[in-house]
Amino acid sequence: MKSSWTRFAAGLVASLGVMGLWGTWSAAIADEPTFEQGRTMFIETGVEAPDREPTWYASMVARPHAPVFEMLATRGTQGRYYPYTYPVTLKDLVRFHGHDCEGTTHAANAAWVAFQTLFPDGIIDRSVLRGISGTSPCWSDAVAYLTGARLQYGTLGFFKDTRYSHAILLYREDTDTAVLATWKQGINNIPGEPVMLPGKIDWEPTVSMEKVNALKAVVKQAGGNPTPYQVDLMRHYQWQHINDILEHPLEQSYQAEVIEDFQWEEWVDPEKTIAEPHVRGDTRLKNYPYRSRPVVPEDEVEMPE
Repeated sequence: MKSSWTRFAAGLVASLGVMGLWGTWSAAIADEPTFEQGRTMFIETGVEAPDREPTWYASMVARPHAPVFEMLATRGTQGRYYPYTYPVTLKDLVRFHGHDCEGTTHAANAAWVAFQTLFPDGIIDRSVLRGISGTSPCWSDAVAYLTGARLQYGTLGFFKDTRYSHAILLYREDTDTAVLATWKQGINNIPGEPVMLPGKIDWEPTVSMEKVNALKAVVKQAGGNPTPYQVDLMRHYQWQHINDILEHPLEQSYQAEVIEDFQWEEWVDPEKTIAEPHVRGDTRLKNYPYRSRPVVPEDEVEMPE
């Protein structure tokens, strides 16, 4: 089966009358990249300014390395691809998730690093992605928002192995590529949870992770009784932690690895899946051919009965 990018690029190239170019390229596709912006696909990016205006609920959006995602979508619920992208920032994610928390930013930052492998041209096609996260909504909301993965479609899963709870795994269906992404040792601050890839940071955080872990062990303990000061201090640490990270290139704090021979069922918890997921229909016609021209004489129009 041809990939969605293959079919999309074929339609665009055919419409521009350069089938010779398409024929040469289609024979060569196998590994990454499956498309080349400006040669086999023609998407206009950067046509909308990302919202990087800091607010009380998303001050980190203005930091120099806060990620911006260029998203490719389809027109309506049964439409073709748009030829443009729209930007998504951490501010958008905060609004979707409901509040600013470090987990959502960590997941988004890890996704940005994974996308460098999955979409080397920086154009993220939400119609071809699946995602796996831990059960925390801070992480699963970020994965769902950035990938379009949904529990009801069977494309959003939760890790079977809980050691990965603060990692994410993104899978691109059309290229059969899976990427595991997580933070590096040195910015991890969840008590008792290991970092599942070997990388370590080479910069010094403003706040000691040992202090953060010790404080979280008290404040987040179920049934615990932290002092009001400790509650406020933990929130301040979290705010400081995220703003600190975004002063550095994301590759200095997050890491990613391609998972060879990836099998979805081997990674997701079967007890947290829908037994009979719905078939996704909103992207069904994303590669549908166009009419010969926008204005067609009435006798050439095929009207439904």
